Amino acid sequence: MSKALTTPAATTDVLHYTAFTTSPAGGNPAGIILDASGLDDAAAIAIAADLGYSESAFLTPGPDPEDSRSFALRFFSPKAEVDFCGHATVATAVALGERLGSGLFHFHTPAGPVPVTVQEDDGALKATLTSVPPRVDEADPADVTEALAALGWAADELDAALPPKIAYAGVRHLVLAAATRERLADLDYDFDHLLALMRRLGLTTVQLVCRESATVFHARDPFPVGGVVEDAATGAAAAAFGAYVRDLGLVAPDAKLTIHQGHDMGRPSLLEVTLRPGEEHIRVSGTAVRI
Repeated sequence: MSKALTTPAATTDVLHYTAFTTSPAGGNPAGIILDASGLDDAAAIAIAADLGYSESAFLTPGPDPEDSRSFALRFFSPKAEVDFCGHATVATAVALGERLGSGLFHFHTPAGPVPVTVQEDDGALKATLTSVPPRVDEADPADVTEALAALGWAADELDAALPPKIAYAGVRHLVLAAATRERLADLDYDFDHLLALMRRLGLTTVQLVCRESATVFHARDPFPVGGVVEDAATGAAAAAFGAYVRDLGLVAPDAKLTIHQGHDMGRPSLLEVTLRPGEEHIRVSGTAVRI
């Protein structure tokens, strides 16, 4: 499916893909504009707002215009530009893989270079992105208390083994771990309160997680700064979470994590996170399909 959108700058075809799923009914949808050369920022935001997806991807030629697999890649939510978006990156890589073939793509994002490999996996194209260098910072207890108030969560509903942190792998996320799956499933937060806190802290999402096993987690990601209540699959947060569990020493240096997201909002998503010994970058893999 493609949709023609007329803007003051250009007439642009928008591709519609959903990432971290093999079904059009699952995953996190993204609009993809394969040639955004004629669009300014205002036009890009207008397209993203019209689409209503959490983020959409806008491509222009990379630093080497002769390299057909190198692109400048920017992301816009319905409200503003976002430095990095994992699900739109995966969706874009799969869309390009369908047109240019499997292999390596070089994306130059506002957060830094993000190489993505596309390969066929069990009859579907799967993209694996390699994050920018991640980091994990302490979360101010007062900010955590305010976040819990906005969420309507009590401090004793958190998992003490997964302490609150701010994790980064292109954008910042406050990681809060629920002690039970029931707590995670019951999400009804104060949109404006959480929005104000996230703007003050420079957060892209609040990553709410619950641990099922040593390497299997469930996640939900409120995204009010993008004008969206919740993300169905958040690749950037998955990469940041990989750095988080590694920083805490919760997994082996060569761990592979499975993150289930979107189930509570009716768009089941599957994100795979890979850590490699001696390598700081985090890999996030997932499929994507055209809507």
